[in-house]
Amino acid sequence: MKAIRRFSVRPVYPESLRPLQELALNLRWSWHPETRELLRSVDPEGWAAAGGDPVRMLSTVSADRLTALEADRGFRRRLALAVGDLRDYLGDPRWYQRSVPDAPAAIAYLSPEFGITAALPQYSGGLGILAGDHLKAASDLGVPLVGVGLLYRHGYFRQSLSREGWQQEQYPVLDPHELPLTLLAENDGTPVRVQLALPGGRTLAAQVWQLHVGRVPLLLLDSVLGENAPAERDVTDRLYGGGSEHRLLQEMLLGIGGLRALRAYCRITGHPAPEVFHMNEGHAGLAALERIRELTEDGAGFDAALRAVRAGTVFTTHTPVPAGIDRFPEELVARHFGPGAELPGLDPAPLLGLGREPQAARPGEQPQFNMAVLGLRTAQRANGVSALHGHVSRDMFAGLWPGFDAAEVPITSVTNGVHAPTWTADAMRAARAGKPLGDAALWELRRTMRTGLVHEIRRRLRESWRQRGAGNAELGWIDDVFDPNALTIGFARRVPSYKRLTLMLKDPVRLRRLLLDPSRPVQIVVAGKAHPADDGGKRLIQELVRFADEQQLRHRIVFLPDYGMAMASHLYAGCDVWLNNPLRPLEACGTSGMKAALNGGLNLSVRDGWWDEWYDPDFGWEIPTADGATGLDEQRRDELEAAALYALLEDQVVPRFYQRDSHTGLPGRWLEMVRATLDRLGPRVQADRMVQEYVGALYAPAAAAHRELAGPAAEELAAYCARVRDAWPDVVVGHVAAGEDPAEHPGEGATLGRTVPVRAAVALGGLRPADVEVQAVTGRVDADDRLTDPVTVPLKPVGGQDLAGRWTFAGELSFDRAGPFGYTVRVLPHHPRLASPAELGLQSLPDDEAATTGQGLLLYLDLGLGVATMASFVPVYLMV
Repeated sequence: MKAIRRFSVRPVYPESLRPLQELALNLRWSWHPETRELLRSVDPEGWAAAGGDPVRMLSTVSADRLTALEADRGFRRRLALAVGDLRDYLGDPRWYQRSVPDAPAAIAYLSPEFGITAALPQYSGGLGILAGDHLKAASDLGVPLVGVGLLYRHGYFRQSLSREGWQQEQYPVLDPHELPLTLLAENDGTPVRVQLALPGGRTLAAQVWQLHVGRVPLLLLDSVLGENAPAERDVTDRLYGGGSEHRLLQEMLLGIGGLRALRAYCRITGHPAPEVFHMNEGHAGLAALERIRELTEDGAGFDAALRAVRAGTVFTTHTPVPAGIDRFPEELVARHFGPGAELPGLDPAPLLGLGREPQAARPGEQPQFNMAVLGLRTAQRANGVSALHGHVSRDMFAGLWPGFDAAEVPITSVTNGVHAPTWTADAMRAARAGKPLGDAALWELRRTMRTGLVHEIRRRLRESWRQRGAGNAELGWIDDVFDPNALTIGFARRVPSYKRLTLMLKDPVRLRRLLLDPSRPVQIVVAGKAHPADDGGKRLIQELVRFADEQQLRHRIVFLPDYGMAMASHLYAGCDVWLNNPLRPLEACGTSGMKAALNGGLNLSVRDGWWDEWYDPDFGWEIPTADGATGLDEQRRDELEAAALYALLEDQVVPRFYQRDSHTGLPGRWLEMVRATLDRLGPRVQADRMVQEYVGALYAPAAAAHRELAGPAAEELAAYCARVRDAWPDVVVGHVAAGEDPAEHPGEGATLGRTVPVRAAVALGGLRPADVEVQAVTGRVDADDRLTDPVTVPLKPVGGQDLAGRWTFAGELSFDRAGPFGYTVRVLPHHPRLASPAELGLQSLPDDEAATTGQGLLLYLDLGLGVATMASFVPVYLMV
């Protein structure tokens, strides 16, 4: 029989053991080995059965065991020490309190997923793991983050394989009462409810669960409430499920509902209100619209509210491809905003304009509301997640700032990092905490970690084959799968096509030769999930599984289903080499290789994402790529890059692993690379570094801007922006002159080390010189007459207006290298509260005729609607 209702019966703890709950309900145990070991010792068998989840384990511990623990003075002493350590960790000043002047009182961090521990499966891949590591590092540093997300009752799917190797999905139900969660409630015990108005008089209600990630509170909204209709109840059923309207409702609940939950949390607990709002990907972008609503209800005008919201908002984009961005038909979004729906007090037209894509829709295509565009238009500070991804993002979103060079697009980068206490194996951490490791000890440590991975692979492979229908009598061969002494390569990640799961199979004969070499074998462990709707990704998995199922190969290459945090920890610890071969430059960052590096794993990767930035031959190998080559189709490119991968393995990776010193029997050069990876690369890839960069480069400036735009200052900035937009059609760069009059100084020109005066006549319409910045932009010119590595030189006003109403601006150019140089003059808006010269998308440049006739062309972008007219640019040349 099947139960019609489910509930949890929790044990009653003696007074002396109640601190166990305090330890279990704070997820610091997930990265604090001493706490984890104490909790495991409560009931080792229950711990294993619960998959290392202390809340589940404590819910099943027997009364006899609790009595025994209560009588165990040694255990009680250890428990008291652990709780005292946690309380000190939560209360003592840390890096943030000691080192950040005028620090933001609080930062809200909104993300659609959080990967904190396998016990809380609320993530699908890198975005969620990154968010979890961000919260953990913020906790360790004392950064006052508050996380906001959704509680998915089915989480992401569990993956298994059919007999034929086809991915199958299961969605187990998660019971919040069996997780380290508590309901957010009013002081009288009434659970907090967040409500959204939907078209047709419907409502979407959510309750708010809270948990503690060290010092960082995390709020998760949950729509599984009896008061919701079935469709609304299912909004938080699963991560990244459903059609467009379902996804839109999820993002409304995350952004709008998340802000309301956050306000309730601060009101009830007294937590400081956030000064900075960090939207982790476009999924959270609707939070900005809720904040605009709040400010307009307090009396601000829409434009002033937008300016104030932008000042305190940080937006991080994680995708280098347009297909990875959520886009909704504008008509669908319009139905959910305005009278009878959400944000009824705001005019829907400018709200829709904030998310409207700048390019015209193709014939027959509806205008699209783009969540990344919304994020960029409502955040004054934006970033990609590696240096290369920042470059790609500036190119990708340059249409929002037409006429500006991509390098000037106001998107910076903060390279992702990983939380070292989470991803460094306990054995590696313990070994490096003592005296320095010699080569023999380091090699033995790596062998021990590889052996642990081999046992985990065999266990998981046996479980997978049983799920595929095999009986125990068929599985004796699994006892010989993988060799603890063989070179072990790992490849584990999501399975979209651009990550190229099956690139290694391009030449099966060559791969078999590597795997089956009798004296220098290679073994490869592969894992990854395809999106449930991605049949192409599922076919790639099936192709890999069928290859790995071959009888002569199955002891050397395996595919492990159900990749997640628990499996990942074993892979990162035990693999000697971490393989990554995406289509460059489609990997925004990628962090799995960072986690392997923390454990001494060497990277073998395409120079994409973070590896493009920090590649060093002491840390691993670069797979040559064919991106940028003309005339190559995708298949030919894959063939070339697969051949390069095989060559690296055959000629460098495998020989270096198996080349042993005749005296010590150790692979000396390999161990040098392991040591360099641990000592030099390891500190760079840590999330502590990443969060510190966010604080210094983004959070602190955003908080300062937020404070500056309180009250009338936002109205003043909005008025300035409106005045500049209205006047800009009359801003014209007229006559431009450089150097001396040739008639008076024949034969003279620019020479190395000499300065050249520049003067420009500029009509400003109704603006004053203080409203603009006039620049000379100079640099070398390439064969296409474009400035390369340009340098800007501000020009200052000289005197007043001439009879034609023009202002004269003057300055000097200097030249530190010989060769062909060019320059132009441009006019930009200038205001101390603009974070970037390109922020308003306004620029006035001369054309070649304007330099002599005084005429100019206009470049103009309306921030809300993305309307632009393009200006031409013709440089003036100086032969130096």
